[in-house]
Amino acid sequence: MIKLSYFEHSDFKQLISWIDSPEFLLQWGGPGFDYPLTEGQLETYIKNVNSEHANMFVYKVVQEETSAVLGHISLGQIDMKNKSARVGKVLIGDKQVRGQGFGQQMMNEVLKVAFNHLHLHRVSLGVFDFNTAAIACYEKVGFKKEGLLRDARKIGDEYWSLWEMSILEDEWFTRKNK
Repeated sequence: MIKLSYFEHSDFKQLISWIDSPEFLLQWGGPGFDYPLTEGQLETYIKNVNSEHANMFVYKVVQEETSAVLGHISLGQIDMKNKSARVGKVLIGDKQVRGQGFGQQMMNEVLKVAFNHLHLHRVSLGVFDFNTAAIACYEKVGFKKEGLLRDARKIGDEYWSLWEMSILEDEWFTRKNK
């Protein structure tokens, strides 16, 4: 089992150690970060997060049994008027524990924040089309593909396409009540 705890300055070095290439940084952080990832970039990233009226919550993913930090996730672009938000910065950083269901657990935990705590209606995310493990994980927790943004990001001399996915509150509660 895992729990989400707020991501803090003391977590910077570990996250930086997980981001080992420009390609991996783009997959994790999108176009808003430059390689190599630095503490300065992370300072800016968490400047106005994790407070009662923030529009973003940034978490580290902690394995409850061992207290080891396994990953990172955020819930951002929180829009209370339209009751929506966007999951981002999803990462199981410890390669030894990938494929063991922690991704689904962290997605379920962040969706609990979105739907049970914030009472949102819609949560979306973007995932590169070649990241089949992540797509399968998101589909298992109830996300549905909405459309493919072709050649949405440029990395080096190539372009990557991005699936837009979302889950609605009724879909979440239907899955949780089964």
